Amino acid sequence: MKLLRYGPNGQEKPGLLDKDGKVRDLSGVIDDVAGSHLTPEGLARLAAIDPASLPVVPGTPQQDLRLGACVGRVGKFICIGLNYADHAAETGADIPKEPIVFNKWTSAICGPNDAIEIPRGSQKTDWEVELGIVIGKGGKYIEEKDALDHVAGYCVINDVSEREFQIERGGTWDKGKGCDTFGPIGPWLVTRDEIADTGNLHMWLEVDGKRYQDGSTATMIFGVAHIVSYLSRFMSLQPGDVISTGTPPGVGLGQKPPVFLKGGETIRLGIAGLGEQTQKVVRA
Repeated sequence: MKLLRYGPNGQEKPGLLDKDGKVRDLSGVIDDVAGSHLTPEGLARLAAIDPASLPVVPGTPQQDLRLGACVGRVGKFICIGLNYADHAAETGADIPKEPIVFNKWTSAICGPNDAIEIPRGSQKTDWEVELGIVIGKGGKYIEEKDALDHVAGYCVINDVSEREFQIERGGTWDKGKGCDTFGPIGPWLVTRDEIADTGNLHMWLEVDGKRYQDGSTATMIFGVAHIVSYLSRFMSLQPGDVISTGTPPGVGLGQKPPVFLKGGETIRLGIAGLGEQTQKVVRA
């Protein structure tokens, strides 16, 4: 299944994408793509529904029908840093011995085609295409062999980052990662049964038509199962938590000389099987 949320910002309704690319309304069945509806039992109930029995939503998704973030009421937005060997190399960093963990604030979450706002005073706003994990079955101290059983599905995330705030202004990475609009999620949550192998997904990102990132999850240092298991040692994971798993090379910071967003650009990005995002960059 491809689950999504559609409608005006703050008034999104749950839906699914049918085989013909039309949005079907799920609001008569569930209140949101969130919480208990993402558990294995919740997803099984949704999978048993014939999409043809659901009302068609007028409009074309990501054209004249706005999509919100594909998960609602996100409790935690957890990120993994420097998780691609080739990205670590472009930044001059050592390969991490353990996953580097930081947070994006849930107020950063926005729709996959919403505008990205460059924060006031920013000179170094950057991009990162990333594979997102959505937790379905909660738990803690999860064994790696059982970790995928806790995954509801996957999605595209743009881990927008302000490098000066992140690296040069002291403290943790978090203040350069969690600005408003720095977390586009979607267009849809693709359930785990549709993605046979998360270890070899093509992923890419373009700015104004120039392809900067053109990589694969094959160069991830820590895979999906390891990340889920690892995080569960330090916190309980809950249905609807979102994990962003790192980016391949080609970020603006890694260019020679570095390239950062100024405002007015159009960003396009996508991951094989998970859809695409397009964002206009504006100044706050």
